[in-house]
Amino acid sequence: MSALIGAEGALEDEYTPVEAVEDLSLAEGAVLVPLAVIDQAIADRRNARLGLLLPNDVPVSAAEPYLGAVDLIAVAFPSFSDGRGLSIAMRLRRAGFTGRLRARGPLIADQFAEALACGFDEVELPDALAGRQPVAQWLAAKDSVTAHYQTGYGETRSILQQRLDARRG
Repeated sequence: MSALIGAEGALEDEYTPVEAVEDLSLAEGAVLVPLAVIDQAIADRRNARLGLLLPNDVPVSAAEPYLGAVDLIAVAFPSFSDGRGLSIAMRLRRAGFTGRLRARGPLIADQFAEALACGFDEVELPDALAGRQPVAQWLAAKDSVTAHYQTGYGETRSILQQRLDARRG
């Protein structure tokens, strides 16, 4: 069990995680599968909607063949201090993925605005973390963090770009 939070609040998770090919036939409805299972899931076409679970250490090129075949891509975050998933989200959007993009793992509420700016639509939290940071805290954090250090996050200029602009006058 986990908590799913979008920009507007709590969401219902419609995807059932399936780890192995032999378990595909046991799941009904939308499924979320790893790269090792996605080819068989597409070939079977049993599940109307497919989600692809990516670790945060694979190149985006590993997901590119599936961008048009899946409705959801979930990027795993092993810890809140590992930001590689944010870069993957931006690369997936630049590669043309228009489906739902989910950050999955122990992110913290202060990272919510950054995750949304990188292209994520939702964050799936482990129960323990969701219990410590309820949905209201996530929504408040989303609106309180407005500056960012990285370029390309959202539509605003980064802190560095703003400083360079100020020097130029």
